[in-house]
This record gives sequence, structure tokens and C-alpha cells, in this order.
Amino acid sequence: MADLSTDVRYVKGVGEQRAKALARLGIHTLRDLISYFPRAYEDRRTFKRVIDLQPGENACVRAMVAAEPTLSRIRKGLELVKLRAVDETGALDITFFNQAYRKNDLRRGETYIFFGRAEGSLLRKTMANPVVEREGGGTFTGRIVPIYPLTAGVSQTILMRSVAQGLAACRDQLEDPLPEEVRLSHELCHVGYAYEQIHFPAGEEELAVARRRLVFEELFLLAIGLKKLRRRRDELSCAPWADTDLVDFYAALPFDLTGAQRRAIGEIAADLRSGRPMNRLVQGDVGSGKTMVAAAALVCAARSGFQGALMAPTEILAEQHYQGLAPLLERLGITCGLLTGAMRAKERREVLARLADGELDVVIGTHALISADVSYARLGLVVTDEQHRFGVAQRSALSAKGERPHLLVMSATPIPRTLALIIYGDLDVSVIDELPPGRQKIDTFAVTSAYRQRIYAFLRKEIAAGRQAYIICSMVEKGEEVPDERKAVTEYAAILQEKVFPDLRVAYVHGRMKPREKDAVMAAFAAGERDILVSTTVVEVGVDVPNATVMVVEDADRFGLSQLHQLRGRVGRGQHKSYCILISDNRNEETRRRLKVMTQTGDGFKIAEEDLRLRGPGDFFGRRQHGLPALKVADLSCDMALLKEAQGAAEDLLKRDPELRDHPRTALRVAQLLEVNADAMN
Repeated sequence: MADLSTDVRYVKGVGEQRAKALARLGIHTLRDLISYFPRAYEDRRTFKRVIDLQPGENACVRAMVAAEPTLSRIRKGLELVKLRAVDETGALDITFFNQAYRKNDLRRGETYIFFGRAEGSLLRKTMANPVVEREGGGTFTGRIVPIYPLTAGVSQTILMRSVAQGLAACRDQLEDPLPEEVRLSHELCHVGYAYEQIHFPAGEEELAVARRRLVFEELFLLAIGLKKLRRRRDELSCAPWADTDLVDFYAALPFDLTGAQRRAIGEIAADLRSGRPMNRLVQGDVGSGKTMVAAAALVCAARSGFQGALMAPTEILAEQHYQGLAPLLERLGITCGLLTGAMRAKERREVLARLADGELDVVIGTHALISADVSYARLGLVVTDEQHRFGVAQRSALSAKGERPHLLVMSATPIPRTLALIIYGDLDVSVIDELPPGRQKIDTFAVTSAYRQRIYAFLRKEIAAGRQAYIICSMVEKGEEVPDERKAVTEYAAILQEKVFPDLRVAYVHGRMKPREKDAVMAAFAAGERDILVSTTVVEVGVDVPNATVMVVEDADRFGLSQLHQLRGRVGRGQHKSYCILISDNRNEETRRRLKVMTQTGDGFKIAEEDLRLRGPGDFFGRRQHGLPALKVADLSCDMALLKEAQGAAEDLLKRDPELRDHPRTALRVAQLLEVNADAMN
């Protein structure tokens, strides 16, 4: 029997090459393999007669191969195998693309099960690349079949077989992390049964029982992990800050703060007076004024005799923060400096010296703030902008430059409050849920590519009026799984410049450019030296360009709603009317519904709720900005009742056994969870 930590390549039937492909899915060990759960299921238990096949539906057909399959090579890289299969009601023409082995594999006169998408007309039924199994096979047809998320080099067949081998290898080894009394009192099935049925369910009821058990386990372990993190933090102490009076700060502002901003500042001030290190997340929609909230915290730091550091994800954003905050802070007698990697050596030395001797109260910068040669006289507050761009290691490195400094994390990704409290269970959460008065409503349209020429004409009109525009593409370079290569940033920018807007100034930026190149392009766009910026989502967290009034998003269906909302927030920052145009040719009903949400509301929290409901939390965050600790089965948009049940069970267990000494299996799995998700769980 294999150990769950066994390298997946040693699982029977996997091997070296397949293990490399599985690694791209994050599958490295036997535990990873059996915990790689299906994203959906296909019910292939019902068989249809050929005559009853409906075009566009997926169906199983039992049919006999009526004639020898034929193989034809159409051109280099394209081979077709064609055959006709029949049952008592009619004939089905089947085509396989680039599967030459099917010619000898499928024999005339033998009956097979074919599963695929039926096409054709009432008189001529067709199927392309169906799943094929001998009659009575029962592996891929005649049952509920799991559908897994895939990557290049890993097919559904490979994953199904690998998971089945993995389960066979460890069936008797699955130790239950749930205490037996918890499992019984919440009426949950055994762990082995749950894994078996989540992958290969005998029926809907069995799948529901397995899923309920695994969701409960996941949320139970997460709740314990977060409680342990919070407890660890609550045990720390620091000297309370006495001076958190902000009357003159409010008076120095040229505008009134919103009630939500004042509430967040009040919560921060209470943390600073509490005598324990602050660990607070401030989340608010694009343009809700998080920077002013950070400024108030920096004022409190300076007044209490401490230094504050604000870390931004890019040089250009750091400079923007500096230009916006330095004049305000200096009016209040607070000295402010800028530290980025692009500075000249002499300037850098000056800033470092002023920081080290305590002459600078506030420093704003990039990762340069955590360089080895940077030392602070008395660092008391660390502010990080755009939480998901910084790993916990970077925040820790900055925090380590002071004696338990207070931590303030700012995020413009609106997260439904219930979810935020779970994800950031060890952070306190402040929500800025209102926009300052006068903030522009951005007119949003969802259209197909048939409108492209009209869109180009509209862009030309806006640019003629002195405005600027963004065009967002979902991919970077040619051949990156994009059916239409025109949408690749570099090529698309070239086409626009040469054929569509030869008289305008078109620039492009993408994530694979060197940071300095990227910053130079963004700076030129911000300065009005470029008319159109073609970009990937690197502008999602970006520069403030009040003159940009149009945001066009190609293949908008490829993005999550929250991401589209972030992109839309790049325009509407000045006094000019702004627009967002979402282009998608995807006719899927749910996709259309999602994009329609964008045209109906500008409220980031409503959009986040809808995004979460439609896509589930895994996709909601996306891989890049994953704030969720490894939720593999639970869907927080619909498992909230089970979450409360699991949290209650976790609290009860920790009351009885705070250190989990009597529950070593639970303790081990919680420790693994905290270790694997250190970055996500702050």
C-alpha cells in the first residue's frame, strides 16, 4: 500500500512523463491526486436510439460498425477516420480527427457505445470525435462520469485512470481527520466512501452524501486553522499609540470624506490604541478612496513617533501615491520620501540615510522598501496596496524591519463580506462601501464583434476630442490557445497601428515585458503621449489616467466579472464622460447573463456577489490573486449553512481540546493546511 505523501510518478500506471503533465495541475503526491476533484459530472447512464438523437445534445448510442473505417490524410497535420454505425432505427456517420489508430481499432460487425455531441439533420445524423467503448465496458459510458479541469498533455481519460489507480493504492490508508464524535454527530459518511463517490458516483444521492462530507471536512479544518492564526496574533502585544486625533487631518483635506471612509479610519485608530498589533484589511471599490484612509493611518504613525511605509506593486503607482500624498502630509508637518528601484544611486543614498536616522516620517515605494540595505529608525506601520500582488513573504520582510509594526492591507477587489470574514479570518476587515460624490458613472455595453467597425469609429471620435482609450486582450502572444490570433496583444497593436489607426499613436503593454519597459509605456500613456494602449490585464492595477475615457475588452467572456469591474475602473477618473465596451461572441446563456450584470450595475460588491454565485470561489479569485486557502470542494456561494455548522463544530472541539492533543490526525491536517496556504492565509 502506498503512503499518501508518495510521489505521484510511483503510482501504478502514472510514470515519469505523465507525472510531469500532472505536476502542471498541481498534482505532485498521491494525496494531491485523490484530492483533485471533478469540476462537473456527465450522466451517461441513458442510451438513445439513433433516430431519437437531437442536434446539439450530448448522448450515448449503442451501435454496430456497418463498414470498414476509412482513413484519409487531408493535409499535413490533419487525418480523418470515417465510419458508419447503425442500430435498428438508423445510421450515424462518425468522424475522428487525428486518431488514425481508430481505423484498425474499430471492427466492422462489432457493437460499441459512442458518446458525443450529436449533429446533422433529421435525415443524416453525425458525431465528431466521440468517446468510444466496447459494449459492456462501463468505464466511460453507462454511468455518471467525472469531468476534471485539464491542462496540455492530460486528457479526461488519463485523469480518470490515474485517479482510479490512486484510490486503489490507498483505499485502506485514508486516515480520517474528522474526530469520530464530530463525524457521527453531523451524520457524515466515512472518508473512504466519500473519496470513492466524489470521483466515481454510483448515483446523485451517493454524490450528494460524499460532497457534503468533504465540504464539511474542508470548512471544519479551515475554521480551526483560522482560529489558531487569530489566537497566535491575539497573544502579541505592543505599546498603545496615544495620538490618534485626526481633526487637523480632516481640516487639511480639500474635500469631505465619505461616512464609509471615516468609519474605516475610526476602526484603524481603535486598533492603534488597542495595545496589540493591527492586522487589518481595508477593501473598497475602485475609486472609493482607500488612499485617504491609508493617509490617516500614516498621520497617526508620525504623531505617535513612528515611521510609516507604504508599499505599492509598481514604480509608477508608488510615484502616483507619492505625488498625491506628499503635499498633504507635508502640510501637516510630516516628512515624506520616495524609494524605488529606478532612482539614481545618489538620490537613493540620501533617502536611505534620512530613513535610518529617523528624519523621514513616511516612505512610499515598491519592493525596494524591503531591500537588505534599507533600515528604519522606528518602523511602526506597514501599508501594502493591492493585497493580492504581494505574497506574505514580502509583507513579512517589511514587517521584520520594525518591532511588530501595525499592518494595513488595502485591496480594490470587492469581496462579499461573508466571504471576506472567512478568507481573511485572521485579519480584521473594514469595508468602504460608498463612493465619493461626483464619481462618474461609466456607461457599459456588451456587444458582439459585429460592432467592431462602429467601436473603432467611436474610439476615433473620442481621441479627436482629446481623450485616450484602453483595449484589453486576454492573451499575450501568438499560438497561446487563442483561436483568433488577432487578439494577441503585440499583433493586435501592430494591426491597429498599421491598418486601423495609422494616424494615431498606439502603444502596447503586457506582463512579460520588463518592469522598467512596462512602466515607461504606462508613464507615456499617463502623460498623454499615446492615444490607445493595447494591454493584457496588467493595467487592472494601474496608473490613474483621468484623460482615458474608453475601455474596450476583447473576449470579455474570458474574464471574471470582478476582473472586468477592475478593468472598467481604469476609466471614469476625470471629469469626462466614460465608457466600457465588452466584446464577446460567446452565445452561452450564462455568459450573456454574466456580461449583462456589468451593464446593469457599477457596484463592485453587487458584482462580486454575482460573480461568486455564478462561478464559485475558485474562479472568482483566479490563480493569480488567490486569497482563498485551497478550497477544493466547498462553494461558499451555496455552502454557507454547512460553513456555519463546520465553524460551530470547530469551536466546540477547540473549547474541549485547544491544542488538539487528543486529536493528532486533525492537528496534522490543520498544520498541513497552514503550511501549504501560508501565502493565501496572510
